[in-house]
Amino acid sequence: MDVTSVVAMNIKSIREQKKLTLDAASEITGVSRSMLSQIEKGDVNPTISVLWKIANGYKVSFTSLVERKSDSIFLLRQADVIPLKEDDGLYLNYPVFPFDEKTLFETCRIVIEPSGALSAQPHMNGVEEYITVFAGEVEICVSDESYRLSKGDSMRFYANVPHSYRNTGTERVELSMLMYYNK
Repeated sequence: MDVTSVVAMNIKSIREQKKLTLDAASEITGVSRSMLSQIEKGDVNPTISVLWKIANGYKVSFTSLVERKSDSIFLLRQADVIPLKEDDGLYLNYPVFPFDEKTLFETCRIVIEPSGALSAQPHMNGVEEYITVFAGEVEICVSDESYRLSKGDSMRFYANVPHSYRNTGTERVELSMLMYYNK
């Protein structure tokens, strides 16, 4: 099943579990009713920013919107992951391990091409991001503070504030992002 179909099924299922109409869902997420309807039908592949608005509005993890339901062993081949694209494809998010109620985290592999960037919406209170850079140079801004990370560097921050990622070099940035949902 492709990512658009998985997102469509998950977003509709979560909305129905919360007993929300499309109008109520639009109000709490800030995403238009028509866009939510198109997403639920699988007619559009939403951007990362739109998915974060929905996740924050529904008060669920990001990967609960993009995860495929799995058994006790989860094996994911790189070729099977369709990335979520932002910044005209210069920022790619490859969902890797979906959120699990037992572990309270999710992980993504992020690839940022030169000059690529993402300005992220604040996440729910208690969400922490753990970043490790495997290639390239990235600037991560958290609130008004800016940090430059290179290959081998790691960082942790509370993600309930505006934050952003920008490739500041001439090489592709590759990083791992773990999001921990502290109760």
